[in-house]
Amino acid sequence: MNAHEKPQAINAGALYAMDKKVYPQAVSGRFRRIKWAFMAVALGLYYLLPFVRWSRGVGAPDQAVLVDIPHRRFYFFFIELWPQEVYYFTGLLILAAFTLFLLNAVAGRVWCGYMCPQTVWTDLLFAIERWVEGDRRERMRKDKEKLTLKRVWELAAKHSLWLLVAWWTGGAWVLYFYDAPTLVRELVTFQAGPTAYIWIGILTLTTYSLAGHMREQVCVYMCPWPRIQAALTDEWALNVTYRGDRGEPRVSAKKAVALRLQGKPAGDCIDCRQCIAVCPTGVDIRQGSQLGCIQCGLCIDACDHVMREIGRPTGLIAYDNDLNAARRKQGLPDVYKLVRPRTVLYVALIVLVGGIMTYALVNKKFTGVNVLHDRNPLAVQMSDGSTRNGYSVRLLNKYGDARRFRLHVEGLEGARLQIAGEPAADRPEITVEPDQTLELRLLITAPADVAPLEARDIVVVAEDEETGVFARAKDHFFPR
Repeated sequence: MNAHEKPQAINAGALYAMDKKVYPQAVSGRFRRIKWAFMAVALGLYYLLPFVRWSRGVGAPDQAVLVDIPHRRFYFFFIELWPQEVYYFTGLLILAAFTLFLLNAVAGRVWCGYMCPQTVWTDLLFAIERWVEGDRRERMRKDKEKLTLKRVWELAAKHSLWLLVAWWTGGAWVLYFYDAPTLVRELVTFQAGPTAYIWIGILTLTTYSLAGHMREQVCVYMCPWPRIQAALTDEWALNVTYRGDRGEPRVSAKKAVALRLQGKPAGDCIDCRQCIAVCPTGVDIRQGSQLGCIQCGLCIDACDHVMREIGRPTGLIAYDNDLNAARRKQGLPDVYKLVRPRTVLYVALIVLVGGIMTYALVNKKFTGVNVLHDRNPLAVQMSDGSTRNGYSVRLLNKYGDARRFRLHVEGLEGARLQIAGEPAADRPEITVEPDQTLELRLLITAPADVAPLEARDIVVVAEDEETGVFARAKDHFFPR
């Protein structure tokens, strides 16, 4: 740097566009209807699912979806998971990741544009804002004018409705962790525990701030997915694309007609900027693929409407892949390839993981036994020459009623079993209460004539007397 040159200050506004407010305009069309449908389904499921009932028998909770932290259970309709079965949640996360990769391979950031919670709730708050304050031009005009009593009333109404939505969002989340009708009654009568109010407050604040105020900044600056998906996409992925080969050069509608009559080139884009006006992140799609584009397709609806108005073919902005722009310049037809190695691989992985989880659920056991050999001493020689080993045994009963188990040992003929505090027996019995684990001390004695001379593998078997189902656990029997 020259000694006489002054260092240039960094423009913070260029790095973080907090001073640039986006005013999305209302639009109608195919993709807007799809977004309304996704919003209705997503919000309907989220808000109403805690109130759906599912009978599980006497003494069991009847809420269809419930995270029962006090009893360490997760219920999802007919599925019941224990903390030991965390691998199911791992499988769900893997399935979600591969599904996201597949969506990206097919249509780029389609998850961001239609299904992401940030998009869904931001869309809802946008709709409230338009209903209270009016559409884009009205909101822009009102923000420039001085405050009036009417304007204060509009702002108060909007933010009150935003807070109401945010509060119910936080409240609905808490309902997944406690019986929903009971918790609603306790919340209304101020009898709920402080934890419920604290979490509702936290989630109310985050929903209100992220969906109501930060909006597109979350997608552009906070979310890591736009950075990640760029490494996962390819030239075949469908992305919202401005077809510059058809749209350029940009001229007004009247001038375009005149130029075409003269045989001169004229693009279909009339620079009406409607694609920018309707974009929830304020992106100009005509500048190409950008970090802020969430692939929602609203610019397609806006552009198609304009094309119909001026009598030009629709599809100037459309879901397209990177290959077709070059092909159109060469006069070649568009090509699309949905089935390709990348998508086949993702589908295969989804089917594989889903199949493994389904198999595990179908063959899930509701009883179990775990055995842990004593560390010291490993074995004790009794006065009659027999050898005794001690074990800690944990029996698991996932049923909603008490179960009686009969214990025996495989791999050590003539062994006698003794539960601490009870007489020895060939097949001692033990009762485990519903939804409980029971830990006991088990002594296994091998008579002198069959006591092994070296360590031997044995299997402790717990037989459910009602169902006849066996639970097994392998361990060792050590000689003295």
